[in-house]
Amino acid sequence: MGIRAVVWDVDDTLFDYTTADREGLRAHLLAEGLLARYGSAEEALALWREITDAQWARFAAGEVDFVTQRRDRTRVFLGRELTDQEADDWFGRYLVHYEAAWSLFPDVLPVLDALAATHRHAVLSNSSLPVQDRKLRVLGVHDRFEAILCAAELGVSKPEPGAFLAACEALSLPPEQVAYVGDHPEIDGRGAAGAGLLSVWIDRTGGRAAVDPPGGPRRIASLAELPALLCGDTRFGPPRSFR
Repeated sequence: MGIRAVVWDVDDTLFDYTTADREGLRAHLLAEGLLARYGSAEEALALWREITDAQWARFAAGEVDFVTQRRDRTRVFLGRELTDQEADDWFGRYLVHYEAAWSLFPDVLPVLDALAATHRHAVLSNSSLPVQDRKLRVLGVHDRFEAILCAAELGVSKPEPGAFLAACEALSLPPEQVAYVGDHPEIDGRGAAGAGLLSVWIDRTGGRAAVDPPGGPRRIASLAELPALLCGDTRFGPPRSFR
C-alpha cells in the first residue's frame, strides 16, 4: 500500500531551531549584560549547545527529568550554583528572546500543502509535549498533525526503536507504511531506518556526504524533494501509486 503517513521531527526540520537559539541567546545575554563574558555570541552559542547536548543525554538516559535538565543547563552555562527558582527565572527570561525568533523553514508549508490530500501526518520529538504543542500552535501548524508524541511523555527517546514504533501505533499503521523526516542522520535517520520506517534525512547544510549510506536514511537537501521521494520509494519493490 506504500507510504501512507509522514511522521516529522520538529526542531531544525520544521522549525528553524538553530537560528532561533542563536538569535535568542544573543539577545538574552545582551539584556543580562553577560555577552562580553563569553567573548562573542558564536562562542556563547557553541558552549550553550555543548551543555544542552550533555544535559539532554542525561535526560534521554533517564538520569534526570525534563525540568531538571533545563535547570542544570543554566547552572553549568553560568558556572554557579542557583536555586531551582533562580534557574527557572533565568531560563524563562531566555525563552522570551528565543520565542521572539521562532519561524518555520520556508519549505515547510508548501510541502505540508502538497501532501495534505495524500498522506497523514504526525510529530515525534525528543522534547516534551507542552513545549512542542505550544510551539506548533504559535507557528500555526498544530492542526496539521493527527498526533504529537514527545520523549518526555513516552518514556523513550529517539533513536530507540520504541519511540518510532509508538508513532506508528498512534497512527494505527505498520512501520513500512510510515516515513520519518528528521535533521539528524543518526538520531533521526538511522533510528527510523532501524525501526523499519522509510527514513528521510533533511540535510539543509549539505555539509555531510551527499551519498545515501546503505541501509540508512534517504538524504534530501530541501523538503521540496519529499513528495517525489515518497512516490518513488522502492524499498519494498517497484515505485507505487497512491491512487
